[in-house]
Amino acid sequence: MTRALEAAADAAVLAPSVHNTQPWRIVLHADSLELRADRSRQLTTVDPLGRELVQSVGAALLNVRVALAAAGRAVEVARLPRPEDPDLLAVVRVARGAPDAVLAALAPAITRRRTNRRRFDDTRPSDDLLRALTGSAAAEDTELVPLVQAEHLQLLIRLTQRADQLQNADAAYRAELRHWTNRPSPDGDGIPPAAVPHVDGRQHDDLPLRDFDTTGSGGLPAETRSGTEQSLVLLTTREDGPHAWLRSGEALERLLLELTALGWAASPMTQTIEVLQTRTQLRSALAWDAHPQFLLRIGHAVATTRTPRRPRHTVVENSVRPAEPSTEVRRPTPSGWPVSPPPGPSGRRPVPDGRGGTSWV
Repeated sequence: MTRALEAAADAAVLAPSVHNTQPWRIVLHADSLELRADRSRQLTTVDPLGRELVQSVGAALLNVRVALAAAGRAVEVARLPRPEDPDLLAVVRVARGAPDAVLAALAPAITRRRTNRRRFDDTRPSDDLLRALTGSAAAEDTELVPLVQAEHLQLLIRLTQRADQLQNADAAYRAELRHWTNRPSPDGDGIPPAAVPHVDGRQHDDLPLRDFDTTGSGGLPAETRSGTEQSLVLLTTREDGPHAWLRSGEALERLLLELTALGWAASPMTQTIEVLQTRTQLRSALAWDAHPQFLLRIGHAVATTRTPRRPRHTVVENSVRPAEPSTEVRRPTPSGWPVSPPPGPSGRRPVPDGRGGTSWV
């Protein structure tokens, strides 16, 4: 059982999270695993209520369930089990019974899943695939709404552009974005340049992707052609509180794993849902009495690189494994603070050249 729980923790830390903040703590016990929120990693500007933080932990929870099912274990999940301890978001306990075979089949996709910010082709999911995804969302107490009507897509364009404008006009938002896109490599978090499109000022996408290229060194091609020709689905919940947020995170990760297993690329688009004004309008027009939680684009695209992960021993508590040795060589500066040494010859450093290669500067 210990081995299965340790493997489940390994799977949890590979989950997607808002800005790759990885805002979770994982506590192992003899027959269970706790998933706790790490509020120190909450985005105070983008996510003041902690909705996306809880969703991120929900994605980690789904990975735990998948990993334990793949290990032949049935589980009992207690979500938000202690009102007096709101940071304890879930307890997963190994139980008697048969494992969930449907979830177990998704285990190989955990290490292959990527948030893909490249240009998607025009291939659309079949009706059968959309029905299957809708059923998977329903299994996680959520609803998936394909967006196909022209008037709905035009509204989505207007709302996404408006949300993007409002966010980028906020100095605090821009500062928070810079903080999570200029992370020291030993931290193992944030969005690296290799995972985002290079922004050269000529992009005019109908549905703008978030501009993570805060240093002008984005490693993916500039052209993303993000618009209504791509397939878009909206994930919603009946309620709008921590329990619904957790479930929507589980649902999102289940959808992402299923799409990965079938060779599809996907990425959430969250600006419209992060801004209260546009989220309210989106709900009124498209979700009716439900609450929008994620807008997801689906297509085929060239694979992208994996984003970094925090050192396991900084996230997982009570592990029986020894902490992994650090491979980062650091040297002191005159101020006394250690920094990483230049990895290249003559003090030069490698940076992406924007064409999939590397330049030395």
